[in-house]
Amino acid sequence: MAAEPVKTVLGGVVREVAVPALAPVPMAGSLGDIPYDNERAAPGEAVLARRQEDGSWRDVTAAEFAAEVTAVAKGLIAEGLQPGARIAIMARTTYEWTLLDFAAWAAGLVTVPVYPTSSALQTRYVLQDSGAAACVVEDTDQARMISADRAALPGLLNLWAFDTGALGQLARAGAHLPDALVHERRRARTPESVATLVYTSGTTGAPKGCVITHGNFFAEVDNAIELLHPVFKAGSKDPASTLLFLPLAHVFGRMVAIGCLRARVKLAHAPSIDSEDLLADLATFRPTFLLAIPHVLEKVYNTARATAEKMGRASSFDRAARIAQRFGGADGGKAPGLGARAARALYDPLVYRRMRDALGGRVRYVISGGSPLGTRLAAFYTGAGVEVFEGYGLTETTGASTVTPPRQPRLGTVGRPLPGTAVRIADDGEVLLYGRHVFAGYWNDPQPMPAGQWLATGDIGELDADGYLTITGRKKDLIITSGGKNVAPAPLEDWLRAHPLVGQCMVFGDNRPYVTALITLEPDGIAHWRLMRRKEGMPMTRLVQDPELLEEIQRAVDQANTLVSRSESIRRFTVLPGQFTETRGHLTPSLKMRRAAIARDHEDEINALYED
Repeated sequence: MAAEPVKTVLGGVVREVAVPALAPVPMAGSLGDIPYDNERAAPGEAVLARRQEDGSWRDVTAAEFAAEVTAVAKGLIAEGLQPGARIAIMARTTYEWTLLDFAAWAAGLVTVPVYPTSSALQTRYVLQDSGAAACVVEDTDQARMISADRAALPGLLNLWAFDTGALGQLARAGAHLPDALVHERRRARTPESVATLVYTSGTTGAPKGCVITHGNFFAEVDNAIELLHPVFKAGSKDPASTLLFLPLAHVFGRMVAIGCLRARVKLAHAPSIDSEDLLADLATFRPTFLLAIPHVLEKVYNTARATAEKMGRASSFDRAARIAQRFGGADGGKAPGLGARAARALYDPLVYRRMRDALGGRVRYVISGGSPLGTRLAAFYTGAGVEVFEGYGLTETTGASTVTPPRQPRLGTVGRPLPGTAVRIADDGEVLLYGRHVFAGYWNDPQPMPAGQWLATGDIGELDADGYLTITGRKKDLIITSGGKNVAPAPLEDWLRAHPLVGQCMVFGDNRPYVTALITLEPDGIAHWRLMRRKEGMPMTRLVQDPELLEEIQRAVDQANTLVSRSESIRRFTVLPGQFTETRGHLTPSLKMRRAAIARDHEDEINALYED
């Protein structure tokens, strides 16, 4: 259990909170040591699982994984990659991704993740900026895309593809080398050595490569493992395991993958997040915990609600949801009465167990991050028997800087500082972070992150009396209306995005008389809505003007407006017939909105919201 936070109070307001570290600081070694540490400690223990062509899962023991890491690492050395060279990985979330990551570290290399959905221009930028000497992609299409740009990438000496046997080729290329060569390279790495360059999403400009060291990852994962002991050290009959489906190009997924190997928690990978594929993988692997972003949890909930509506049981589901939210603490922690407890027992086999079964049947915990989950959904999952740990962090902080302490939830917050971390609120409300997990600086930046300096996050937040952090918005996204009212769009956008019919929502109002919003429709949600109302054949351009649909969206907007004062509320909105997508330049690979691009492309719709 984490030590009590140390608080600094000024003028009756908590301005700084620090939580002592739970894990010792490694004085030597690197992430490349983890497979070999596991092999020595428990050679026969299953640390990973690989999905087979027939849909079954094959366990991979610590000894087997270490042997594979060594074989691939020898191949990387045989191909001429020198210590410190950068190797890019562009693929979906697969076993091969994690294997190559650890093999590169064992060979003394620096890995550079690239989102598999990146365009040719985006990929070229990362490869050029990082100075990558090698790149491994998932398939031949990606290989062709990069090959077409090889003239602009003179430093890229090697290009391999997983689907044409890259790892086998590397293993054969290095078979003649002694294992000792890998161990010599590995032992030369230290906690201060660079482990990876993770490029930010680039919502307002070109992405920047965050220089993350082996020591940054140790500080992050070792303290997370100790704090979240119910997750990583399962006390039930089911050994701890997770199915990772978030991109390994994002630091959130990468941190948990490393944490699982560090704690010897069985790790499996799911390359597809399409509902049918993911639910099938969950059903066969049956993890005990999941790493998710709010969008995934919203989709599971909304799908369950839509199924209930098709069966004519929508009102029953809604009552079950309200009961779960009460048990989850949505009513301020008031103890449920005897009737509510009886109702929860009734709804468990009818609703809650079915929700848990959709996640594989054994999921007890969910770690949620990337954006705020929302009080209602967090309370629902907790009340339905799945404890939610919500966290907050940046690429620059190697993942989470705050997280919900076990059995001490506080809905609406992103938890307390991770052990070994301090959080400070600046005079202007900006959140500042400090700890060994804070990165070393940006790649190619002549001014690295000075030791001991607080990291300015760009987020606005506040600390409560017990040290819990609440994020209220982005500093650069604050809207100032023509009447001088400051409006943080995030709470309104997050609330609306949780509605089953809403895909994305972007709030406007800077230098305008009032606040407005552009809203897109969630494809699965609107398909169900059309089916239930027999409007399947209506063109989308007509549907977004349909009075019945607009009335339902208006109710959602009215509910969101209860979070804020009238001067901050959404007065008018437009439902768009299309989506904000990554291919149109409106979303980053991690699904963050590029506000300037959206405002530019929808200038006419925004202006129309302010016409009489």
